[in-house]
Amino acid sequence: MTIQSDATTLDNSTPPAAQAAEAAAGAPQRRRRRAAPRGPAIVATAIVVGVAALSLWYLAEPQPLLVQGEADATRIDIAARVEGRVGKRPVERGDNVAAGQVLYEIDNPELLTKLREAEANLAVAEADLAHIEAGTRAEDIAQRKAAEESAEAQLTLAQQTYDRVKELAASGNAPLQRLDEATNALHVAADAADRAKLAYQEAVAGATKEERAVARAAVVKAQASVETIRAEVDELAVKSPIAAQVYQIGAEVGEYVAPGAPLLSLVDLNDVYVRFDLREDLVKRIGVGDKVTMRAPALGDRPFAVVVKTIAAKGEYAGWRATRATGDFDLRTFEVRGYPTPPLPELRPGMSVYVVVSPGASR
Repeated sequence: MTIQSDATTLDNSTPPAAQAAEAAAGAPQRRRRRAAPRGPAIVATAIVVGVAALSLWYLAEPQPLLVQGEADATRIDIAARVEGRVGKRPVERGDNVAAGQVLYEIDNPELLTKLREAEANLAVAEADLAHIEAGTRAEDIAQRKAAEESAEAQLTLAQQTYDRVKELAASGNAPLQRLDEATNALHVAADAADRAKLAYQEAVAGATKEERAVARAAVVKAQASVETIRAEVDELAVKSPIAAQVYQIGAEVGEYVAPGAPLLSLVDLNDVYVRFDLREDLVKRIGVGDKVTMRAPALGDRPFAVVVKTIAAKGEYAGWRATRATGDFDLRTFEVRGYPTPPLPELRPGMSVYVVVSPGASR
């Protein structure tokens, strides 16, 4: 008779003690075969649990805040104030210019002609005023005095003639028509004598106060016209208002420019600063007067300190978070501006800068 087990075959010839020993030896092997598939599942479960735990910790743990900004500097845009054609441009992009140095020369012959015309009008007005201020010439006074005396003599003769004719007419020795003629001649002589006397008095007195005022006003008007046109002529030579560096060129030689047309841009390298943006809920971490250590990749991440000078809200169009998207009120964006302390000559406008703020950092 043969008895079969899971992996062992026993027959009646095997002693019972040997069968029991064989059964005891095969039990651990069967347990190992049953436990073998559970190992990988336990490892996979442990990995999933670990990843989930790390994810929860990462989400719950505050992360450092990386704030990136940009270096900038005061920029001055130079525009033409008069029209004309660009004659010369003695500077190029990147040149360092001094205050008062000529940047452009604009040609405008018509404007120069207007200046000469205005100067001529001024000369005429000044001559008229000088003539009035000098008064009447002595020769003119003497001439008018002689005319007055001649008119007086004519009046005396007319009076004598009238008297004689009147006596003759009264005695009937002269017709009345002759008396009328003598009378009329007397009136004409009297009027001529009055006019000559007034002309002489006018020559002696000279110009009136009102005439002098009109002459002076004409001179002032002519001077204002000259100064206005001269100021425009001076603008034909465009000069740098400060010591700076040429940043951009906007007009080339030979190009026609109108008033307000951009010519070039200057950048003041003595006024370099850094600016970056912060949301409204992060502005509390910084204040005016605070020192912040920043780094610039272009300078090899070398740290440098900046002092915050301004914190100003930007326009409503910039940096808003919509209420419907966040479940909170809208957050505005503030521009923070800081100046390197001490100044950093290597820092150039346009370089990126950044600062890493620790999670719990506050003012």
